[in-house]
Amino acid sequence: MLDPKLLRETPDVVRAAIAKKRIDVDFEAVLALDVAWRASLQEVETLRSHQKAANNEMAKLPKGTPEFMAKVAEMKNVSGLAKEREVGLKETEEKWRQAVLSLPNLPHTSVPDGHSPEENKVQSLYGSHEAPRPHALPHWDIPGFSRLFDFERGAKVTGAGFPFFIGEGARLVRALVHFFLDENAKAGYVEVSPPIFVNAASATATGQLPDKEGQMYETTPDRLFAVPTAEVPLTNFFRDEIIDEAALPVCRCAYTPCFRREAGSYGKEVRGLNRLHQFDKVEMLKWVHPTASYDELEKLRGDAERLLQKLELPYRVLLMCAGDLGFAQAKKYDLEVWAAGQKRWLEVSSCSNFEAFQARRAQIRFRSKDSGRPELVHTLNGSGLAVPRVLAAILENNLQPDGRVKIPSALLSYFGKDYLSFV
Repeated sequence: MLDPKLLRETPDVVRAAIAKKRIDVDFEAVLALDVAWRASLQEVETLRSHQKAANNEMAKLPKGTPEFMAKVAEMKNVSGLAKEREVGLKETEEKWRQAVLSLPNLPHTSVPDGHSPEENKVQSLYGSHEAPRPHALPHWDIPGFSRLFDFERGAKVTGAGFPFFIGEGARLVRALVHFFLDENAKAGYVEVSPPIFVNAASATATGQLPDKEGQMYETTPDRLFAVPTAEVPLTNFFRDEIIDEAALPVCRCAYTPCFRREAGSYGKEVRGLNRLHQFDKVEMLKWVHPTASYDELEKLRGDAERLLQKLELPYRVLLMCAGDLGFAQAKKYDLEVWAAGQKRWLEVSSCSNFEAFQARRAQIRFRSKDSGRPELVHTLNGSGLAVPRVLAAILENNLQPDGRVKIPSALLSYFGKDYLSFV
């Protein structure tokens, strides 16, 4: 959530920053509600002050006198009016709160302008994605693919985008998850096993709710939400708490299955393992001091990159332009791995700084040793990593002439074999 002071003191700056994100919100309506809420609050506070003054004056008067009875009548009138206005204040405050929650985070000054993914900036390239791989195929066209990754039976049991992973396919998924967790632990992230359902307050705190894109799976009648990423339960670990400043940065990682409806997705981008409704992912998350958050973002990105380097996969790093930033992000890098069979880049990690946007919603703070007052932390997260597209890249880049897939050396101790076989 944005700092309300920004809206009141620099509305033109906020208006221009929101426009860069290309997110459709009625900013003028938010400003109008802010004015209405503050006016209503001032009226209620004035009535309460009048009520308190009348009460103090009444206490000084002899009971039963005309003056005393006049003050009693005045007290009743003011009290009744205050209660009536308080009801209106609560209604206006809720409308104001929902309106402010609709405003996206503002892009950091280092984020380039741009309207579409084509305007994202390539920061760096690793490995040779142009190296010839004459045997590469799109992973879904590899002979025997369905023996290990059964989409047809998954669709029968649940629906499209919920495949079965079988035998060595399941074993390779498990190897990747364990490898990611172990490497993240070496980098200083404490492993957490979180709930995979969250309540509405948690989803609101991280910006998943209100869900404008209809991406979250919701249960009834409990109104719990299946996590689209471990970011949601992890961030809320410290909701409504004050962290010891000396403990910052706090670094955690978690493996969860993730659930996304992926509404509106179609075409080759969703074929095979490219986009699933249920998938495995390891998430890295940091709660950091505001003065260190952009240094910590670069470290977070480096931690995600090292995983791809150890898997010997070509990848590139993109700095996202303002128009391709998500709702809650102030700055984001995407890591995209090269899939040689499809001859295209696949996103496998987003490393983001949310500044105080999530922390303000969740009231996650630290007590400053300088001011002695609670201040908002900054939150950062990054995928470390998402399994399906990493798996797709391994299958396509490492496909051998005999149809087997060579396992990266970093995974051998986890997978236990040099090759994955579809036979």
